[in-house]
Amino acid sequence: MIKELFYRAMAGFHRKQGLRQLQLLEQKLISNQSRFAVPFAYRGKGYFKKIEPRQNPMEIEELYRIVCELKPERVLEIGTARGGSLYLWTQSAASDATIVSVDLPEGQFGGAYPACRLPFYQAFKRQNQKLYLLRKDSHQTNTVEDVISLFNKKPIDFVFIDGDHTYEGVKADFLNYGPLVRPGGIIGFHDILPRPDLPAIQVDRFWNEIKGKYNTRGIVGPDESGRKIGIGLIHLGKSGIIT
Repeated sequence: MIKELFYRAMAGFHRKQGLRQLQLLEQKLISNQSRFAVPFAYRGKGYFKKIEPRQNPMEIEELYRIVCELKPERVLEIGTARGGSLYLWTQSAASDATIVSVDLPEGQFGGAYPACRLPFYQAFKRQNQKLYLLRKDSHQTNTVEDVISLFNKKPIDFVFIDGDHTYEGVKADFLNYGPLVRPGGIIGFHDILPRPDLPAIQVDRFWNEIKGKYNTRGIVGPDESGRKIGIGLIHLGKSGIIT
């Protein structure tokens, strides 16, 4: 309780410190390839202590390389948490890209970041990019409608699904947002490997159901890379989502 009160009282100051550190890191790491290191090197305080992605570093690095090559103009992230992967999408996307984050404020797979981090995350975007932060349930119809509206009804190039990790949850996100992805676009899933330590995480079950229907790739780090979680990619063909 005392720590929370301190964090709240210092939130404005800690945010300024964090933004200054981001600026210094970006001044040293100019290329988008080198900026993969930024969320791992960043060290802040209070509510702005970390932005390190909650993925295996070698797995997310390979995905980052792929997204840099795609250079998407429209990016959707479901599940933002500390904001590390969101930062990476701002750096790998086109310089004038539109990026939308959907993150549940509370619940089993929600509550990952407090509202005071909203202006901090907004600072991730580059000068001509647009970044929208929706603190909403990705499964709700009005959230899907908001996403479509924010992209001006244009097809999405890259979606990263990393929110509700239950079987029903990840399936709903795929069915809601997969059809919005253009032919040739990419859909990514986090946690495609079995997680017996956390039985509520069932992304592997859904991944195993759909991977035979599409051109897919699993990114799994080597043994020396730490905890392997797995990232699954669907490279959509001309037919888009198969229903």
